[in-house]
Amino acid sequence: MRVVLQRVKSSQVEVDGKIIGKIGRGLNLLVGIASTDTEAVLDWMARKCLELRIFPDSEKPDNRWHKSVQEIEGELLVISQFTLYGDCRKGRRPSFDKSAAPAAAKILYEQFVDLLRQSGLKVETGEFGAMMLVSCENDGPVTLILEREATSN
Repeated sequence: MRVVLQRVKSSQVEVDGKIIGKIGRGLNLLVGIASTDTEAVLDWMARKCLELRIFPDSEKPDNRWHKSVQEIEGELLVISQFTLYGDCRKGRRPSFDKSAAPAAAKILYEQFVDLLRQSGLKVETGEFGAMMLVSCENDGPVTLILEREATSN
């Protein structure tokens, strides 16, 4: 699983000219599901997204990296993005061999969203498989790539 995590002041997603998801301060999550992903990977990634300390604390002298999205009671916008598994090393077109098949990816994506919603935070989404227009006001900018591969252990 791969997630591009962006700390944002606001973010929204449109489909066919209509805003279907919109958040204020929090995280914009672009989510790629691999064919090897499991529920354990989803659990780890959801916890990491919710607990990662990337927000400032105005009471701390250095004012950086002290609070998680949960601690600031932020919001999340979760967008499915299979292109995160595009391999561009060969040829002139990306290969998506490591991406999960759409039906399987949709199930895992929805499970991931459900895990995030269990936090009690506001969680908005895009539309799986749709052409989407995503807009965000990146705060910092802070953009991180999170990866977790399934293991045989």
